[in-house]
Amino acid sequence: MDLNGKVIVVTGGTGILGYSFNKAISKAGGTVCILGRNKELAEERAAEIVAEGGKAIGLSADVLNEADLQRANDIIVEKFGRIDGLVNGAGGNQPKAVIQPEEDLFHLDMDALDKVMKLNLFGSLLPTQIFGRTMKATSQAASIVNISSVSAYSVITKVLGYSLAKSAIEIYTKWFAVELGKRYGGQIRMNAIMPGFFLTEQNRTLLTNPDGSLTDRGQKVVTKTPMQRFGKPDELCTALVYLLSEDSSFVMGSTIGIDGGFTTFSGV
Repeated sequence: MDLNGKVIVVTGGTGILGYSFNKAISKAGGTVCILGRNKELAEERAAEIVAEGGKAIGLSADVLNEADLQRANDIIVEKFGRIDGLVNGAGGNQPKAVIQPEEDLFHLDMDALDKVMKLNLFGSLLPTQIFGRTMKATSQAASIVNISSVSAYSVITKVLGYSLAKSAIEIYTKWFAVELGKRYGGQIRMNAIMPGFFLTEQNRTLLTNPDGSLTDRGQKVVTKTPMQRFGKPDELCTALVYLLSEDSSFVMGSTIGIDGGFTTFSGV
């Protein structure tokens, strides 16, 4: 699978999964534009790729700030002249939006839920709007990949806001893909990958103890996963590169599940 000559934007490129995404895109020959709120870290990750012989740039941008995204877009176009792909990797949860069993269901923290919804849903829609315009103008074979979640397919306790947002990402991926296909043929495509449980900085304390052993929740996840473990970030990357490449030129509005069988297994 070849990304040679393609310029790919990765939002959330300073996260754990984003790190693997960046490396995989570079390994496939693509130029990586790493976006994150931490400019220093974004630049460090870009420098690492450049030191390995790849092409990359690190940029600071908040995915909910249109001016930030437009500024990043303009820098990318000035430097590389085009955008051929977008990975909407920014997302996550926050403690106040995690609903514990002892909490009153009728006194939810609506502000926290709203923030999680916006980050995971509009944090994908807004970058698509900004970078999509440039794709339409500069690329003949562009691809957008969203990040879904098993929580869009199965009820995962505690994470209501995140689940609502990822469910919305699923229908957004399908809806927008249909419109892209009808209006632009194969010039721009949209698909998604659906990770199962991968350890990140945001869920690590929910799933593992300080000594690395599993929490009760972590053990429940592993028990429900036929492969009996969490995923490794690199295991998302083959599907990601496939969807970004022209090898997937007839794949549109699809979600590729990478969950170790979590959504397939009933638990019995």
